[in-house]
Amino acid sequence: MHITQISQDFSVSPQITAADVTEIANAGFKSIICNRPDFEEPTQPVFNDIANAAHDAGLKTAHVPITAMPMPTQIKEMANAISELPKPIFAYCRSGNRSSILFHAANG
Repeated sequence: MHITQISQDFSVSPQITAADVTEIANAGFKSIICNRPDFEEPTQPVFNDIANAAHDAGLKTAHVPITAMPMPTQIKEMANAISELPKPIFAYCRSGNRSSILFHAANG
């Protein structure tokens, strides 16, 4: 898993699996945000599987899926998640790019 730190309290990664959640928790993250819609690709894990593994590991989660450039409602939802979730936060999408874009839009 390749993790890119965006800020002191926010990092991004490409798609994860439920098996990766333990490693994420062990790295010190307190929350996970998924910015990928379910079923974007047929083989990707669905958010609920990641959320269940995160819950079992004591992590909080949020699902703010985007498919292209974020809409104002998605930016607001991401800003709310970032402000409300325990930090540091780990976010993911297919490549990590949408998570980065959404983070910067929410903090802009």
